[in-house]
Amino acid sequence: MITVTKTLRFDAAHVLTNHKGLCKNLHGHTYRVDVSLAQAEGDQSDMVMDFKDIKTIANEVICEKFDHAFIYNTTSEGECEIAAVVERHGMRTVPVPFRSTAENLAKHFFIELSKRIPSLSAVKVWETLDSCAEFSA
Repeated sequence: MITVTKTLRFDAAHVLTNHKGLCKNLHGHTYRVDVSLAQAEGDQSDMVMDFKDIKTIANEVICEKFDHAFIYNTTSEGECEIAAVVERHGMRTVPVPFRSTAENLAKHFFIELSKRIPSLSAVKVWETLDSCAEFSA
């Protein structure tokens, strides 16, 4: 089986409400997202999907929405208050109904991308150069 991966990056801020460590504070990351596709069983073609097409879809689903935004959990009163201030000052926010951990973002991106990329096999979200979470089919 052949697997291909396209990598993209975006910058965003978030906070992890109820976290015991430093990530309970507002902070940001340069996220790296690896989008992997697997060739379907029995497919004899020499290309899983054009990298340009993967990039276009991933940019539309992820980067255009999340880049340079404050990602906030809509179930957290504190995060909603921060988002209201950010929005009031004309800055970007992305509401999500979950804590914005790398694990949850990987799952969310996988679900959204799989609507447009049937051969999607995994999404890996890197928060730092050496820390990531992966969600796979």
